[in-house]
Amino acid sequence: MVNQELIRWRVSVAPMMDWTDRHCRYFHRLLSRRALLYTEMVTTGALLHGDVPRHLDFDETEHPLALQLGGSEPDELAKCAKLGEQWGYDEINLNCGCPSERVQRGSFGACLMAEPKLVADGVKAMVDAVSIPVTVKHRIGIDRDESYEFVRDFVGTVAEAGCGVFIVHARNAWLKGLSPKENREVPPLRYETVHRLERDFPGLQFVINGGFGTTAEVQEQLRALDGVMVGREAYHNPWWLASWDEAFFGDAPFEGTRESVEAALVDYMARQRREHGTYWYAAARHMLGLRNGLPGARRWRQVWSDHRLKALDPHDVMALAHRQVALAA
Repeated sequence: MVNQELIRWRVSVAPMMDWTDRHCRYFHRLLSRRALLYTEMVTTGALLHGDVPRHLDFDETEHPLALQLGGSEPDELAKCAKLGEQWGYDEINLNCGCPSERVQRGSFGACLMAEPKLVADGVKAMVDAVSIPVTVKHRIGIDRDESYEFVRDFVGTVAEAGCGVFIVHARNAWLKGLSPKENREVPPLRYETVHRLERDFPGLQFVINGGFGTTAEVQEQLRALDGVMVGREAYHNPWWLASWDEAFFGDAPFEGTRESVEAALVDYMARQRREHGTYWYAAARHMLGLRNGLPGARRWRQVWSDHRLKALDPHDVMALAHRQVALAA
């Protein structure tokens, strides 16, 4: 019998700002029952001074689901972690990897790697406040410092505070001179650094993130590490997720089709409109890659991207989209 707790982090979809909202996560869950899903980063200020339900509400089908927090004050992190637990999240993750200047001005994200003691204080406060796992997502270095000792000491300090799972984006974060997009592409990937952490801290779990786009690449990393987190490829090529449960968890093959997944999301869109007044395109934008590589995919995307149709029932929009697919056949 496989210990489910030990494979919780085996394969996950990365937290991505403006992308992994609740509608995106509902869509991804239609494709994989087992992948661990993450929220977009939610700042402590947004939770302590903003609309909590808007930031934390989710559909029960999204489990297993982690809340990623952005912040640096231990007391505020503890309060927000407690909120996350009360709302039903399965994990609290601290963002120590985002390189954007806006995040830096808030004194959190990747710049926190320069203050491992502060991160440790925040982690300890959260660990003391909740009974669910507290994890940290970070880079392997900041700016041009590529010394292994920097990330090793960061992990060692934070682990002593009670963090047992580290999600490592295997690039440095350059805090000056690069945009967030460039920070996902320009600093070189150094997977061996993460593998070295795994060897040096055998009592911890390490999940690697950065640049993975095929099943073979993920399986190769799983031979050495506890988990793989996939970002942009999972978003842009979502049909890949339909193979994950079989490929990475040994489950039965996915029985649905792209059409059945689309139909299920359309039912969700209609429900969201009835219950919350949410237009269908809030969810439809996340599935635009579903038919990648199929005849008529471009015409299908054009229909689902047409905001002039926003007042239509999503079932009617789906019918229009499939009419375009038929015309292209």
